[in-house]
Amino acid sequence: MKSTTALKNWLAGLTVEELSALLELRSLPQASGYGHPVRTVEDLAVHLLSDASVDHALNALHAGDLDVLVAIAQLADAEYGPVPGQRDPDRPWNSRLEPVDPAERALEREAVLCRLAPAPAMRMLVEEALARLAAQALLLPPHTKKIMVPALLHRNSAALQGYGRTVDVLLTGAFNAPEVHAIAEHLGLEKAGTRGACQRRIVAFFQDLGRVRALAAQAPPAARDLLDALVPGPPLLRTHCFMTRYGAYAGVNSKFIVRPGGSGDPGTDWLAARGMLLPAGYDLAELPYEVAHALREDALPDLQLTPPALTRTVPTPAGSQGQAQAAASTAAWHAELVLRTVASAAPTLRKAGGLTVRDTKRIAKDTGISAQEVRLWLDLAANADLLRPHQEPDIPAPRGRQRDRSHASQTPVRLLPTECYDAWITKLPARRMVPLLATWVATPEIFTYWPTDADQSPIALIQPADPLAIVVRHGILDALATLPTGHAPAPGDLDELLACAAWFSPSLTEFLDSDDLHERAQAVLADAELLGVTAHHALTPLGHALRALLEAGADRYFPAIPGTGPSLKDHPALADAVTQLSEALEALLPAPRTTARFQADLTATVTGTAAPDLTDLLATVAERESEGHAIVWRITPTTLRRAFDTGLDADTLLTQLSEVSEDDTPLPQPLTYTIKDVARTHGQLRVVRSACCIRSDDEHLLTEVAATRSLTKLGLRKIAPTVLISTVSPSDTLAALRTAGYTPVLEAETGTTILERAPQERAEAQMPPLSRTHPRHPGPTSASALALQLLHTQNSPTS
Repeated sequence: MKSTTALKNWLAGLTVEELSALLELRSLPQASGYGHPVRTVEDLAVHLLSDASVDHALNALHAGDLDVLVAIAQLADAEYGPVPGQRDPDRPWNSRLEPVDPAERALEREAVLCRLAPAPAMRMLVEEALARLAAQALLLPPHTKKIMVPALLHRNSAALQGYGRTVDVLLTGAFNAPEVHAIAEHLGLEKAGTRGACQRRIVAFFQDLGRVRALAAQAPPAARDLLDALVPGPPLLRTHCFMTRYGAYAGVNSKFIVRPGGSGDPGTDWLAARGMLLPAGYDLAELPYEVAHALREDALPDLQLTPPALTRTVPTPAGSQGQAQAAASTAAWHAELVLRTVASAAPTLRKAGGLTVRDTKRIAKDTGISAQEVRLWLDLAANADLLRPHQEPDIPAPRGRQRDRSHASQTPVRLLPTECYDAWITKLPARRMVPLLATWVATPEIFTYWPTDADQSPIALIQPADPLAIVVRHGILDALATLPTGHAPAPGDLDELLACAAWFSPSLTEFLDSDDLHERAQAVLADAELLGVTAHHALTPLGHALRALLEAGADRYFPAIPGTGPSLKDHPALADAVTQLSEALEALLPAPRTTARFQADLTATVTGTAAPDLTDLLATVAERESEGHAIVWRITPTTLRRAFDTGLDADTLLTQLSEVSEDDTPLPQPLTYTIKDVARTHGQLRVVRSACCIRSDDEHLLTEVAATRSLTKLGLRKIAPTVLISTVSPSDTLAALRTAGYTPVLEAETGTTILERAPQERAEAQMPPLSRTHPRHPGPTSASALALQLLHTQNSPTS
């Protein structure tokens, strides 16, 4: 039975839940839009066996499962030989491999288990790996006595093992007849009448393992040293041994000759003369598959089915849970501070993108937070759809010949809160942190990492585009999860942690020795401490919840981010992970305080996190003086005048403050006297909007205002004992009076006081949904919907 048919039959027998999970792993239905659309179970089988889909699934495996697949393909190579065809390492686009059906390279299951797991304990681990791979359609059905892996693994098996191409392929691509006959002569073969017959004899020679080993035993020491280096792989060697027939590179189909006078290395020349090194490209030689296969020991590589243990650890100090709680509480407050600051004074973005360093420092100064942390919150909020760049429509230039072209300038782009911000700011701290933490773990960027060789200062609001970000973050969280409770990695020792992370994320392996990876890892660990994801570098329940979110595939949907608002109805695994994150935050962050302790020095102290309503009230009447476990607010005449400007009066304000006083304690007398005293003088001056008049029942006060030198620009003139008129607008008049130290209020023509409220500017929220159809092939928008359609089509009578 062909592999496609067997896979189709297996898929048809899955439940909706099992098929949905498989489709999620392969990023379907979105991934099918780039090729043949998936409308039937047979279409799905073809897609799952395609190289693109298999490669996508392989990238999600840890090293243990990947080793098992590679070892199975290696065993198939040993039994059936490498897949025929030409793979060109120097020019991959020029590779031509023959189609292969995995069913034709099936292996006996028991024989595979005996080779991979001679010990009983090892056998159990291999059986578990085979079960996981079968569920992901990487071990092909039927899952009985035979084992099959996708064709992509067979086609790449030789390359993954460090083998080169076969002698036949290399000879055909590199040499004309004279060079082929010369090799046969050096090998001591009988002279053949044609090039084809001669090449067949050379191929037969190299397919004889004994003759190849005997030839290698005759090699001089220099050639033997070269073989020792090339046999384990990779099989490529930069050398001047060969040259094109015309002395220069002439294209991808160039034929080669041995360079007259040799390469300058006797060992290389000895191997080349006997066909043990053959041309692979310009100044590039390749060790043939048959040579390496004959000289390698017949042994599979060691399988590492479990992650390497972290041995350099330290006990976590007492109070780690309290540190995580304090970090998460501080993070929630800092995020609120930064976003409130942006909402009150929207910064302008650079024309080249991003926020200017000056604006970042201004926000840092206003909030008392470091510039690096401000950038982190701005980037997280922007990707969580709480902040968005916004540009007002351009003002059209005046028409006519005399129009000034300078009027056609574009309006600046500003960073504004979105509609989602208004709902977010009213939530409890634990709920506020859900979208921000989900964004931190699922966005392809490490926002606090900035390359040391970058030619500019770090800026906020960069476009997430770091292919290693998710891999590094996921690998580190997985590595930390292997530690027993109460233990953490030794401080400053990243090598062992990253080696363990590379087992979970094998794509990190090639970067293990790079400083760049170490800098990324340090940034991730610093972020984790800041957010309460770790405490003393040991995972907290919050860290385990974020790891579960990645395991559920939260990073597959970017720029859509689960937990920031998109519906999770069709994604049960993600919904469970987001719920786990919410519960971890609610357990970590205590219930917010709804009362404050008011003292005679005009301060209000809140122990712990304040509830949103309490924060709004205190922010109206006071200025935050300090923060930490206990937050102190200071009430001053200036802050009280600001509160009265919003329309509050003394009685209402005293009532509201009394209601939030801790243990129903009466407000201190100094606070009560100050509130009443400021209220008595507030609003004595009134600006009439109709003719921009200044009115007051206090004639002496108006005389004083008219004589104030700093108000000369208003052009004030007394038209009645209790009325002044101004030559500027009401808003400018109000601003000038307040700058001069007065406390006017705006009054309507009817005599009613008008409450001044700055208009709330908002940008449009743009978070896309998780379930999206491909524009080229519309259809089901989620894995669960596609699974239902496929199984319904399969089971319908007309199918």
